[in-house]
Amino acid sequence: MPHLETDSLRIVFDETGVRHGQPVLVLHGWPDDASTWSSVTSLLGNRDLRLIAPYLRGFGPTVFRNGSALRSANGGALAMDAIALMDGLGIERFSVVGHDWGSNIAEALAIGWPERVDRMALLSSLPRMGGLKTPSFRQAERYWYHWFMATKRGAEAIHDDPHGFARIQWENWGPDGWFDEATFASVSKSFDNPDWVAVTLHSYRVRWGEAEPDPQSAWLEDRVRQTQSLSLPTVYFQGLEDGVNPPELSEHLHEKFSGPFERIILQNVGHFPQREDPQL
Repeated sequence: MPHLETDSLRIVFDETGVRHGQPVLVLHGWPDDASTWSSVTSLLGNRDLRLIAPYLRGFGPTVFRNGSALRSANGGALAMDAIALMDGLGIERFSVVGHDWGSNIAEALAIGWPERVDRMALLSSLPRMGGLKTPSFRQAERYWYHWFMATKRGAEAIHDDPHGFARIQWENWGPDGWFDEATFASVSKSFDNPDWVAVTLHSYRVRWGEAEPDPQSAWLEDRVRQTQSLSLPTVYFQGLEDGVNPPELSEHLHEKFSGPFERIILQNVGHFPQREDPQL
């Protein structure tokens, strides 16, 4: 598989489509990996697109080159990884599609480098611009795994069984039977990365103030919190059966976008639209 080395990472990525086509960065979420886009990119094979799907830091074959590097995974740090990848590939302007974590990375890219991002599509995870508010009790219940990760015992349990922790999210976040055993077994190999647990814990702890963001990305984290709206063309995909971010959470999402915006509702689809309904 192709890869690119940055100061701290060896980023492995899938690349499909037309070499000189319009660049599209496609970013996976958690708990998932770059293979989440395989069906979608296959369907887009006859378009004039260059599709680049990296494995995020701590997932699958993407590894840290520096043993002392912070195993951080706040959105700003992940967005800086993405820009480093596009810089290394010599790509100046691009569109971005992001699911879950990838959605928040896409948002950070649009805020941090607005001159480089043409348009974006977000799947299943709400933008964080303006800052995260304490969730309602009902939403906090859905976010149980966030709070579990904030505890020492929770962290130990996840370290002992990362596959089991990831699987229960897959089971809870979509309709019964939406995935098969072979698919989960294949994807869960990416969770064997030696830094998967560390980046996972940091990602969820930092968003609620239980950890500090990577200092190198503090400027971008501040900018995301200070930004109230975006103007670039945006599409948001929402599964009606999403068990963690249900449809009511995105009903007023259009208010955060001053430019062209569309919210697309998907019937009988949960949190993983690109896997559940790749023809979206």
